Amino acid sequence: MPLDEQLTAFIDGELEAAERDRIERLIESDATIAERFNLLSRSNLPFREAFEPLLAAAPSARLDTMLAAIPSTDANKKAASGIGRRGFLGAIAACLVAGIAIDRAAIGISHRLSKPDEGSEWRAVVAQYLSLYTPDTLSGPAGDRAQQVAQLSEVGSKVGLALTPEAVAIPGIDFKRAILLNYDDKPLAQIAYLDPESGPMALCITPSTAGVSAPDMENRRGMNVVYWSDAAHAFMLIGHLPIDRMKALADDVRGRLTA
Repeated sequence: MPLDEQLTAFIDGELEAAERDRIERLIESDATIAERFNLLSRSNLPFREAFEPLLAAAPSARLDTMLAAIPSTDANKKAASGIGRRGFLGAIAACLVAGIAIDRAAIGISHRLSKPDEGSEWRAVVAQYLSLYTPDTLSGPAGDRAQQVAQLSEVGSKVGLALTPEAVAIPGIDFKRAILLNYDDKPLAQIAYLDPESGPMALCITPSTAGVSAPDMENRRGMNVVYWSDAAHAFMLIGHLPIDRMKALADDVRGRLTA
């Protein structure tokens, strides 16, 4: 497990090439490291802007009154250490502001890609939605083959892709349902599965004009994601299985969908 300092240096592009490649391989192969990496990468929060109104609204008059009420013996003790009462308060305030200012340096901000790819937003929405699923969400019967064919045919027609039970089957994992969602005024097909060991999984498909891209991997909300695109569609497979297993399943279904 790389130290947070190493992951932060990786995020900020401060590692030598060999170490950078090593960390990148670890992120791609280890779900725990990938989750920690994503946590650090998401930490670009406007801490200073959030706290400035609180600092401006600080009850300075009340603080002055409290300081004046401190017995002189305490003041002498603080003065003896080289810090007066107001100087001590000022030092605390300065430390607070400085602490806010170093949020990026301390925990890392930027992703190894300076700009998110075009599909990152829809994958984030899918991950947020699927994170609400439990095994009970998908515990109902999947229906017979005729019902599955009807669901997949309707959903596939909306995203412009021929979908059949055979094309979307995932070995060892139960097909549960195919539903049509909408994201950014575009149809989004969600094919839901239930793995008896790891829980809910989904294959999602939406029309895309971003062009062909090879499979890539990421971790979102504690789930592993494999995503890719062809000339007309963007795909993602998301679930709780280890990333190497998710990659193998995605390669299998991708081969059938593009055959």
